[in-house]
Amino acid sequence: MSERAPAGEARPDQRLVRGERSRRSITRHAVDIASAEGLNGLSIGRLAADLGLSKSGVQTLFGTKEALQLAVVESADEQFAEAVVRPAMDEPEGAARVRALIEGWITYATTPLFAGGCFWSQNLPEFDSRPGRVRDALFAQHRNWLDLIAGELRYAVDAGEIAGVDPELAAFQIAAVLAAANCAVRVGDDDAVRKARLVVGGLLRPLG
Repeated sequence: MSERAPAGEARPDQRLVRGERSRRSITRHAVDIASAEGLNGLSIGRLAADLGLSKSGVQTLFGTKEALQLAVVESADEQFAEAVVRPAMDEPEGAARVRALIEGWITYATTPLFAGGCFWSQNLPEFDSRPGRVRDALFAQHRNWLDLIAGELRYAVDAGEIAGVDPELAAFQIAAVLAAANCAVRVGDDDAVRKARLVVGGLLRPLG
């Protein structure tokens, strides 16, 4: 039996609900493709064929390839936040939260959230010299990740948890090490994670 909307409350347009559900399903699949082949590997026709949908239906949901790419970038960010960032927020601010973020990232890389591995390692180099909305979105997400780590490091320094470090520089170093570890993991270097943890541990040395 269908539920009636409360008096005075408009019922949601089921076509819009179905469209949003389809859009989410398509972008999640597209993230996996883009993590392996890059955002330029995406096309409306390919996604329609992969998912058994009509090309015109997918076209209606996204319109242009750029709009599709932007939706995929946003979806990747949302999935990363859910898997890596939100769980770390349960930890106290400062060094404990940095460690949780790094451990979450290591899990993200070693038991890949996306089929092709790290979404940003694949796509940032592809768009770094291509001005436009897609590059801006990718680099805004990267900047947010650096700012998150730097903010927690700054808290740890101010609270006297760790030896004095430059938070922005240390965040840059951590991101660089994680990118290197991701590449090493993908080619079978079983020691890459240990090395990454050692580098991060060195930056989080307690005072005294």
